[in-house]
Amino acid sequence: MRHGKKRLQLNRYTSWHKATLKSLARNILIYQSIKTTRAKAFVVKPLVEKLIQLSKDNTLAAKRQAFKILCDHKLVSLLFNEIGLRFKHRTGGYTRILNLGKRRGDDADMVLFELTEIIKKEIKKVKKTEAAKPEQAEETSVTEVTPKAEEAVKKEKEKRPVSKKPSKKFLGGIRNIFKKERDSL
Repeated sequence: MRHGKKRLQLNRYTSWHKATLKSLARNILIYQSIKTTRAKAFVVKPLVEKLIQLSKDNTLAAKRQAFKILCDHKLVSLLFNEIGLRFKHRTGGYTRILNLGKRRGDDADMVLFELTEIIKKEIKKVKKTEAAKPEQAEETSVTEVTPKAEEAVKKEKEKRPVSKKPSKKFLGGIRNIFKKERDSL
């Protein structure tokens, strides 16, 4: 008899169900916030809460249990070194589910599943030409930099070949002949 063994199976076979849960748990720990369906979020929430609770213990046995679920040493170290320390003084409620509305294609309920304490990492993108100018300015005097920098920019522009795009699309835009207004969403 299978009394008390109810679970949300997500309409998948057992191995597929386990793989889905592992994948969602790994992604929530890596990205700290993911967009998924309501059913998947409610199924994976206990697993993620259990992993964060394990990370608060910070014992070898807890690390082995977390590795059994996550199957990645780097992710386990991230869990125990960063995420576990963030939730050290919290007794529960490590994740939250925020409603986003319905998905356009199949009308599924979409949610934002995230950790309650998120550290946002800002990555600054620096262009190569902008990065090169300050380094040259530190090494040489101001009077020497401006002519050299202008010459370097001119040389880069001259070296780049100017490629023109073809005037017509593939096969003269034959795709537009068969595309009808009702086919687009």
